[in-house]
Amino acid sequence: MIIPVRCPSCGRVLGDKWEDFKERAQDGEEDPKEVMDDLGVESYCCRTVFLTHVDLLEDVAEYKKT
Repeated sequence: MIIPVRCPSCGRVLGDKWEDFKERAQDGEEDPKEVMDDLGVESYCCRTVFLTHVDLLEDVAEYKKT
């Protein structure tokens, strides 16, 4: 639902880079590869986390536990 703080494979910190990536790459303004290069995300496992993440927090937040 939310981006993991660390990469599940290598343990590098990713959580602090997600907002920048989302603003720059997912709006279609820049190539995701170039954005990840600028942010210092170099390993394949970390790039996979960024490219395959689906942000469902807004959808889930609509529902309340009763």
